[in-house]
Amino acid sequence: MAEPYDLIVIGSGPGGYVCAIRASQLGLKTALVEKRSTFGGTCLNVGCIPSKALLHASELYEEVGHGFGRMGIKASPELDLKRMISFKDDGVKGNVDGVAFLVKKNKIDAYHGTGRILKAGQVEVTAGDGGRQIVEARSIVVATGSDVAKLPGIEIDEQDIVSSTGALSFPSVPERLLVVGAGVIGLELGSVWRRLGSSVTVVEYLDRILPGMDGEVAKSLERIYAKQGIAFRLGTKVVGVERSEGGLEVTLEPAKGGTQDTISADIVLVSIGRVPFTDGLGLDDIGVVRDKRGCILVNGQFETNVTGIYAIGDVIPGPMLAHKAEDEGVAVAEILAGQAGRVNHDVIPNVIYTSPEVASVGKTEEELKAEDVPYTVGKFPFLANGRAKVNKTTDGFVKVLAHAETDRILGVHIVGANASELIAEAAVIMEFSGSAEDLARTCHAHPTLSEAVKEAALAVAKRAIHM
Repeated sequence: MAEPYDLIVIGSGPGGYVCAIRASQLGLKTALVEKRSTFGGTCLNVGCIPSKALLHASELYEEVGHGFGRMGIKASPELDLKRMISFKDDGVKGNVDGVAFLVKKNKIDAYHGTGRILKAGQVEVTAGDGGRQIVEARSIVVATGSDVAKLPGIEIDEQDIVSSTGALSFPSVPERLLVVGAGVIGLELGSVWRRLGSSVTVVEYLDRILPGMDGEVAKSLERIYAKQGIAFRLGTKVVGVERSEGGLEVTLEPAKGGTQDTISADIVLVSIGRVPFTDGLGLDDIGVVRDKRGCILVNGQFETNVTGIYAIGDVIPGPMLAHKAEDEGVAVAEILAGQAGRVNHDVIPNVIYTSPEVASVGKTEEELKAEDVPYTVGKFPFLANGRAKVNKTTDGFVKVLAHAETDRILGVHIVGANASELIAEAAVIMEFSGSAEDLARTCHAHPTLSEAVKEAALAVAKRAIHM
C-alpha cells in the first residue's frame, strides 16, 4: 500500500477541486477522485457554465433582432442553433481543461472513477473498466454535489422529457416548451428558449415564482417575465405526461385539488430543484448521519459524526450554490492544515441570470418580519438611473434592508442589468458589518449602474438624490 495521503477529496466540482487546490497550497498531500472523465462536476460540465453561455448567446440574439434598431443599427439575425450549441460546448471545454491544468499544476493526484468510502481513511475507487483500487488518507472530504430532483410518475428520458442537462442541447428550438418549476433553473433555461423562439409556459406548484426569494422581487420579476412572453400557471401541479402523435399532453390540476385540464407541449423540462448526490458512497455502511432530505450533517468544522470524514457543498444543508461550495472547500482545507477556516453563511450571494438579472444577499423582508427584527427599507428604481436610461435597461430596482436601530445592512436585493456583478459590493459591506450610511457615503463613479445601489442606501434615510 502506498503512503497515505493527507486528504482525499471525492468530487471535482467547484467545492471539490477548490478544496484540493487549497489543501495542496497548504502543503497537504492531496488526491482527487472524479467519476467523470473531465473535472468540474455538474457546474462546469452541465450546469452553471453551459447555461450561462446559452443565456449570453440568446440575449445577444434577441438584442440584435429587437434592440439594435432603436440604436440606429440595422440588422436581421439568423439563428444557427448547431453553432450556438458548439459555442456553448467550447466554453465548457475551456473551463474543464483549465481545472485539469490547475490540478496538475498543484501536484494533485487524480483518480478517475467512482469513489466509495470503506471506512474512515479508506476510499475504494472503481474505474470505468471495472478496475478497483484502494486509496488511503488521514482525512476524506465528500464533495459530490447534487442531482436533479425527480417528479414522481414522470420519467426523464432527456429526449422529450428533459432535465436541465437535456435542455442545454436541443437539436432544434421546440415550438412549445413546458417548464415544471418556477425556480432559478427553470426560469433561466425557459428564458433561453423563449428568446430563441419557443412558446414557454411555466407550471409552478406554489402560488408564486422563486420560492425563498424576497416577495416584492418575485412579484416584480413575474410581471417582467410575463411581459417578455413567458406564461405562468401558478398554484398548479403536473399530474401526468402522455405521448401522442402531436407531441406531449400534460395533465394539470390545481395544487389544492380541483378540475384537471391538459396542455400540449413538444418538450417538458422538469426543474423542480436538486437533491444531494450521495449514491454509492457507502455512507450508511459506515454510519454517516444524514437528515430527511439526504443532506450530510456536519459540525462547525464541516466534520461528520465519523471522525476524519468531512463534507461540503450541495451534500450538506444550505443553499446549493457553487460559490458556497468553493468557500467551504477553502475553509475545510485550512482547518485540516491547522488554520482557522470559516464561512459566513449569512453573507452568500444568490443570482438568477435571466434578463434582467436578479441578485440578493442577506435577509428578505419576509424573514425579517418572521424573526421580529425592526428594519427600514431603501429602494431606488433603475428607471431613475442615468446609465440605465441611456442603455435602455431600466427594468428593476435596488432594495436595501437595514436594521431600524443600528442601520446595519441586513439584506440587499437587486433586479436589473448586471445585478450579478453589483451584488458583490453589498456582500463586501455586509461582511464588514457596514451600515446603510457607510454605503450611502461611499463615492460611486458616474454614470454607472452601481449608483443605484448608493441611492437605495440613501433612501433608507429617505434622502435619495435622484428620485
